[in-house]
Amino acid sequence: MERNSVKSRKRNTVQAEGLAALYRTMSLIRHVETALTRLFANGEVPGFIHLSIGQEAVAAGVAGVLLPQDSLATTHRGHGHVLARGMDVAGFMKEIMGREGGLCKGRGGSMHVADLSLGILGANGIVGAGIPIALGSAMAHQARKTGGVAVAFFGDGAMAEGVLHETLNMAALWKCPLLLVCENNGWSEFSPTSRQFAARLEQLAAAFGVGYAKVDGNDVLAVAGAAGQAAARLRAGDGPFVLECMTTRVRGHFEGDAQKYRDAGELESVHAHDPLVAARAQLQAEGVDTAAIDQAIAAEVEAAVEAARADALPALERAIQDVYTQTVQEARA
Repeated sequence: MERNSVKSRKRNTVQAEGLAALYRTMSLIRHVETALTRLFANGEVPGFIHLSIGQEAVAAGVAGVLLPQDSLATTHRGHGHVLARGMDVAGFMKEIMGREGGLCKGRGGSMHVADLSLGILGANGIVGAGIPIALGSAMAHQARKTGGVAVAFFGDGAMAEGVLHETLNMAALWKCPLLLVCENNGWSEFSPTSRQFAARLEQLAAAFGVGYAKVDGNDVLAVAGAAGQAAARLRAGDGPFVLECMTTRVRGHFEGDAQKYRDAGELESVHAHDPLVAARAQLQAEGVDTAAIDQAIAAEVEAAVEAARADALPALERAIQDVYTQTVQEARA
């Protein structure tokens, strides 16, 4: 009896440690994007930004099971994915604020940030466009025998895109190590998903003989568990897998969207599904000081914001550098 009690305590400790790491990732995403709401309102962020507040558990849970050799392609709502993968917070913030020291020298911004050193193939402003990019990466993993898997994040608005259907077909035929992660927040821009896609994602995966699982996308441990099982299948050569994470979009389609198309009652209830609140309650029950985690993250994010503000803006004359390949004649000139 005592032995079982010791095993139970060890299991709870390990789970609490894993959840604390996932919570830290979610807290980082939340603090960064909360800071971005302020910076955008102040005119310090150029262009549009699309926030993933409320969807942090998907990014943290999936990225938490990836290995160094893995790769991912994300979406216009991809801040959480790249931060969860380990992107440098200071370099990320400089990029979003269009500074010279940004990870893409301030040229990519919110919808095109990338870091190939981490296998982050980039965000994309075109709905569904990251899906075939991830497929190409999965094919490369397969050909090079890296043991890696490629992840394609996409929203439910991409379920009606032909490129998803084509990718499922090719990945299934060639048994590519591709994990297709759908963040189903119920909205395709300004319309409910039910008005955009007549079928269900489970049916679409089944049509191509692709494995599928649905999970509560607001439960970070559930996401991590399902993603871990899917990744193991991919590494074993079982072919592609679709993971549908049911989650909640708190902010509008883009920052500044008044969301007048959403029911007032729905907007009032979105915070009831907050993944950080749920994880925080679990950790506090295990005696973990989540306030200390949040305070450390807040300081890290604020330091990144100040570093970005102090960084130089890119010089206009360098705008076309790294865009075109230098010709032999140019090199000799």
